[in-house]
Amino acid sequence: MKIIPVKTPNFVKTLFPNFIWNINTPHKELYLTFDDGPTPEITNWVLTTLKAYNAKATFFCIGNNIEKHPLIFQKLIKEGHTIGNHTYNHLKGWKSRTEEYIEDINKTQFLINTSKPYITNSDLESENLKLFRPPYGKFKGKQSKRIRELGYKIVLWDVLPFDWDESVSKEICLKNIISTAKGGSIIVLHDSVKASRNLKYVLPKILQYYSEKGFVFKALTS
Repeated sequence: MKIIPVKTPNFVKTLFPNFIWNINTPHKELYLTFDDGPTPEITNWVLTTLKAYNAKATFFCIGNNIEKHPLIFQKLIKEGHTIGNHTYNHLKGWKSRTEEYIEDINKTQFLINTSKPYITNSDLESENLKLFRPPYGKFKGKQSKRIRELGYKIVLWDVLPFDWDESVSKEICLKNIISTAKGGSIIVLHDSVKASRNLKYVLPKILQYYSEKGFVFKALTS
């Protein structure tokens, strides 16, 4: 496995100040985010597990999956979670032309916007809430600039536990989180089949562990 820090180093955050890496808060709050869904085999389980702890999260959805599974997508919104854009085809920004990349994002945002009538939480109805996370966490500088000009807040992460990596055991995946996450951390998980082995072990445990310590799990709303 390629060595990538579990905890995003502060100097990296300083180099890219226009991205959201964590939330500055004095409170015991954590921000779970899920990439690559909605996926029938796993997203419904995630929602049930979050509900058991009254936890909210942010789902960075692939447009193609929104189109294929609209009822699951609508359920995400109805249950008070926030939605982010993760491109339509899970594009690799550094291998894509900028116009192609922006078109892919726009296609996904259209699908997200057409579900607006299903949103009941007034905080989530804000037309200004446009969140984007680049697949693989990588894209070109020109793409980043264009995305921000379109009004998106680009969300990366503070903690990357490698739940999708089959070479990482479920125990190590859990340790990656509880040894690094602190108040305001944005944690990346994946509601995908590939990540399901680790996710089904990790998610209930971190929800219980941090809840017992007085933490609240919140969705990104600004």
